[in-house]
Amino acid sequence: MNTRRKQPSTSRRTSHIFVSPKLKEQIRLGHPWIYRNAVERAPVGLLSGAWVRVQSANQQAIGIWDESGPIAVRLFSHTRIPDAKWVRAKVEEAWQRRESIRAARPVTTAYRWIFGENDGLPGLVVDLYGDDRSQGYWAVVKTYASSLMRIRKWVMDALSAFIELRGIVDRSGEGWSMLAGSPPPQEMIIREHGHYFAVDVLRGQKTGFFLDQRDNRLTIAHWSRGKEVLNLFSYTGGFSVYAAQAGARQVVSIDSSAAAIATAKHNFHLNGLDTSGHEFIVADAFELLQRYYGQGRRFDLIIVDPPSFARARHQLSTASNAYRKLNALAMRCLRPGGVLATSSCTAQVSPQLFRTILADAAADARRRFIIQHEAGHPLDHPVAAHFPEGRYLKFLLGQVVERN
Repeated sequence: MNTRRKQPSTSRRTSHIFVSPKLKEQIRLGHPWIYRNAVERAPVGLLSGAWVRVQSANQQAIGIWDESGPIAVRLFSHTRIPDAKWVRAKVEEAWQRRESIRAARPVTTAYRWIFGENDGLPGLVVDLYGDDRSQGYWAVVKTYASSLMRIRKWVMDALSAFIELRGIVDRSGEGWSMLAGSPPPQEMIIREHGHYFAVDVLRGQKTGFFLDQRDNRLTIAHWSRGKEVLNLFSYTGGFSVYAAQAGARQVVSIDSSAAAIATAKHNFHLNGLDTSGHEFIVADAFELLQRYYGQGRRFDLIIVDPPSFARARHQLSTASNAYRKLNALAMRCLRPGGVLATSSCTAQVSPQLFRTILADAAADARRRFIIQHEAGHPLDHPVAAHFPEGRYLKFLLGQVVERN
């Protein structure tokens, strides 16, 4: 008996999906998601990966159907069913959008090439990593739904048209696999604003490195000279390297992962930095801050860059409380007039909510937080005006002063 899963037809014909008329304006503006609970009528037995026409009152768009998950359809076009040529045009647009990164000096060899919905290819991310030792480039692909198999081959073919790739890695699941070419070295050395970092694109967090904080790391360098810096959730020491190389008196890097801390120390050596004047500690950030506060240890600059505290809307309250507690603890460990640089990568936390959380944290710590700099994504993480959900990263920096 043949038990292979039936694949959607490659026909250009499409099925019609009817959704709530309330989505008319959303579709007109180009928002790329149709949630399953908004679908009023759909053909029975429709398979993941099928092209569908979504109708809401007098507005129509074309997308890919997904059998499971909260997002039923990811919308791609208002006018035509995408094909290989259409996808290549989107990849080229994204490539040209990053031209200033490739032209910049000093050279940066790792950046996000395709940022899903914001580059017109919903549910699909591609990061480009260049190894400084081999001078080779690898693309790392991540898809967020099985239905995206419909376009993945077209994307892969398009990538190779713009740069010679040694290989294309898939990081969509728990592990990794090669989609084309040969695997990258286990330790790839990338360059970023003149700094060097060891990256494991096969097993590291996200696709190997937190590319979205690139410009915020550069901001930290401008504030670090002569300061005693505490970097919480340091991972492999991105912010720490920038701070130390900019002349920080001491950098203390904290992460719960021993492997990440070992790589952070290695990254100091890659950049010619002496680690003897700095600290690298495996610890829980919340517990360590409480201990430092009790011991009276204080810093001039504290960097707070935690992982996401919420994956879904129902976790928002828990996430908000965690951010509030964490930032209040950090503020208490700053010297008078010290600087807090704090981030949230939780998409459910809006920029306005994050500012409110920080105001609450400051009140809890009996401080005032004076925001002097606010940023989000670097230019390789553009945010489409019709897709506000794409703006997940918030980065605020400012002075923490005593409350009168």
